[in-house]
Amino acid sequence: MRKSFFVIGLLLTFAAEIIALAVFANTASGGHQDAVAVNEVLQSVAQDFDSLESHQNSTSLDYVVLDLEGNVLYKTRDGLSESVNAAIRHKDTVLDVEQSGTRVGKVIVYNGDAGALRVQKRTVIAIVSTAIAVQCAICVGYAAYLHFSVVKPFRKLKSFACRVAGGNLDIPLEMDRHNLFGAFTESFDLMRSELKKARIAEAQAQQSKKELVAKLSHDIKTPIASIKAVSEVGLAVSADEKNRANYRQIIGKADQINALITNLFTATLEELQQLAVNPVNVESVSVKTMLENADYLHRANVPDLPECLLYADALRLQQVFDNIFSNSYKYSKTEIFVGADKAGRKLNITIEDCGGGVRDEELPVLKEKFKRGSNSANTEGAGLGLYISDYFMREMQGGLTVENGARGLKVILTLSLSGTI
Repeated sequence: MRKSFFVIGLLLTFAAEIIALAVFANTASGGHQDAVAVNEVLQSVAQDFDSLESHQNSTSLDYVVLDLEGNVLYKTRDGLSESVNAAIRHKDTVLDVEQSGTRVGKVIVYNGDAGALRVQKRTVIAIVSTAIAVQCAICVGYAAYLHFSVVKPFRKLKSFACRVAGGNLDIPLEMDRHNLFGAFTESFDLMRSELKKARIAEAQAQQSKKELVAKLSHDIKTPIASIKAVSEVGLAVSADEKNRANYRQIIGKADQINALITNLFTATLEELQQLAVNPVNVESVSVKTMLENADYLHRANVPDLPECLLYADALRLQQVFDNIFSNSYKYSKTEIFVGADKAGRKLNITIEDCGGGVRDEELPVLKEKFKRGSNSANTEGAGLGLYISDYFMREMQGGLTVENGARGLKVILTLSLSGTI
């Protein structure tokens, strides 16, 4: 509908320009006067030349009569050309007045069509100028429409794609479902939801794997310990050197199996090293924008940060902010307080909700993998957000601290400064 409005508006203004130019072209050849009337003026002036004070104009034309010296002898009204030069500029008709074959003066017949032509020119110029102004306004309006309906949504999609690529699947893509790309953007958000479900399923599978490894390790270690203990007793009481050598070999293999089982506990941490962190110089103004982007429900008042350069990976830092705000949205559903202060070569950013926090004994384990507070029992989640965020902050030469604040759970992010602006 909006496209039709813009197109119809442009076509109407274009048609107005064409019509105005066509009318002007058809009447622009003015300057032709009635030859019969002009001849009648010339004859009557020649007849009354010696008594012009009693001369009467019997035509609809205006004219001026001059003598041979250029003096005005008669004129039908004021405002007419009173010299030959002025008449030429005005495109008036200049004729010689003769009596008995002798030239006695000149008559200048006023060209009224020239004035009408000037008025017509001004009218056409005004119409075309107005039409051009309307066209410019329509183009500006259409450009604004394209910006808000096409360019801006694609910028949101770009930011959304970067977040998804960075592993953040909690923040939805908030866009008008009725705009030009409504169905397209809704499909992207459905993709995010499905990826999030897949990630939760994967995390649950990882947790199950970890529990299975722990259970198998316990079940295997128990008989291995028994075998080792019996072998140590046999080694102590055996007098035969061959048997003692066999017992030593059994004890060595038992220790080897025990070491291999212990290594299984750390195997689940290997995938974390695949998340690359590449810190560079980042302005604190950009960090404020990241905080505002993470607060997509607008529950926080983000203050201005001290002007400085920070050593950080913008993508990973945005993911850290997203994880913290997402946790606050899910578990506390309250207002969020954000603060920032510079201490030496560090910038501390504090994010605190009003949810009352967690039990003190749970604080030390919140940054561990698959660990969540007791208040999260009925809330969807995998227990990876703070774990990954802590890893990112350490890789950026910073830190992440979790504590109970005056209002609720407080997360303190420490970023290293690269240099003062």
